[in-house]
Amino acid sequence: MNTRIILIAIAAVAAALGGAWWAASQTPHKHELTERKDAQGKSYWTCAMHPEVRTDGPGNCPICGMSLIQRSDEPAAQREVLYWYDPMRPDVQFDAPGRSPFMDMDLVPKYADEGGATVIEIAPGMVQNLGIRTARVDRGTFWQRVDTVGSVDFDPHRKTVIEARAEGWLAQLSVHAEGEQVRRGQVVATLDSPMLGAARQEYRLALESSDEGLIRAAAARLQRLGLDAEAQSEKRSNPALVPLRAPVSGVVTRIDVHAGARVGPKMPLMQIADLSRVWVTVEVPEAQLAWIRAGRPTEVRLPALPGEVLEAPIDYVFPQIDPATRTGRVRLILDNPDGRLQPGMVANVVLFGGARREVLLVPSEAVIQTGERSVVIVDLGEGRYAPQAVVVGAQRAGQTIIESGLDEGTSVVVSGQFLIDSEASLRGAYRRLGEGGGS
Repeated sequence: MNTRIILIAIAAVAAALGGAWWAASQTPHKHELTERKDAQGKSYWTCAMHPEVRTDGPGNCPICGMSLIQRSDEPAAQREVLYWYDPMRPDVQFDAPGRSPFMDMDLVPKYADEGGATVIEIAPGMVQNLGIRTARVDRGTFWQRVDTVGSVDFDPHRKTVIEARAEGWLAQLSVHAEGEQVRRGQVVATLDSPMLGAARQEYRLALESSDEGLIRAAAARLQRLGLDAEAQSEKRSNPALVPLRAPVSGVVTRIDVHAGARVGPKMPLMQIADLSRVWVTVEVPEAQLAWIRAGRPTEVRLPALPGEVLEAPIDYVFPQIDPATRTGRVRLILDNPDGRLQPGMVANVVLFGGARREVLLVPSEAVIQTGERSVVIVDLGEGRYAPQAVVVGAQRAGQTIIESGLDEGTSVVVSGQFLIDSEASLRGAYRRLGEGGGS
């Protein structure tokens, strides 16, 4: 009897529960989002590099010393998510949450309400431990100057080619090697040419006839064949042997034929370079070419002439850049009456561009080149730092011109800034700089 009563009670309870389930399934139920933060229902602070660190308030990471950032576990539906990212690769964005393909960690949401400048906070003790030093942005005078290296070269405008004007044979070559020096009027070769011999004989006969018309015609023919007045008047047992003389003093830079060779009209025999004036060609970095102008002064020092300083204005700036070295070429011209400057000599050259006054200057070590922009880390005081995009100008002697992005008197980090820069990059600071139009 008692067992039967118990079974009936159990069946009644099951029926009641089944009816309640059926009624609930027929009644629409609305799921409402409830605010959820951490287990205590409040925001927490964590480290971007070490997300396992969580504290109830702001401070510094006990592992790396960087300032903690505020986070909350609110459902994403209550805050607008722009994208998800890996804190170790903040430059890559994802459209949905999940695991990072780069590191074995969850992606982090980037919320729309997290805009504004990124400020990195470092405890005073860590500032000293990290060796962070700062310097002021000052206004001053920047002397534009480039110290570079070049070489002495021939002036191609002062090269002379000696060539045959008539057919014949090279009977004798008085110059035997390239690099030999010759004087103006010196015999450098002797040509055996029946054509020239006939022309010379014709000129002598014209002189003996005293016919002015014949004399002028014969002399003109000799000139066309390259014989000067001295060669015309020479008396030789063999008039076909004609001496060829150097038209200028200089150095033989090329010999094209040798004794006994057959030559023809307009065939080059040798080349002579006049060294009374030489070129000095130097390389200038692309970034410093903007203020290089023809006519500006230079100083040239050569190891071969110790203690001497030669001065010459810039003669020409070549209008092309070497794509391999990213440098441009600049040409100077130096007088060389005594021939001491020889092609191939190394020259240390200083190019002067004048002074730029009242410009903003920072130590060059304060500027971080990211590849896309130039950035400095600004000291906001009380252990607070922020990245700032700047436009830089010329740099020299450890100083860089700031064209825009900073004000006079601002304090910038010159040592230890790369650690702060790394933290700023993890927080997406440079993405915001780009959205703000920084360059």
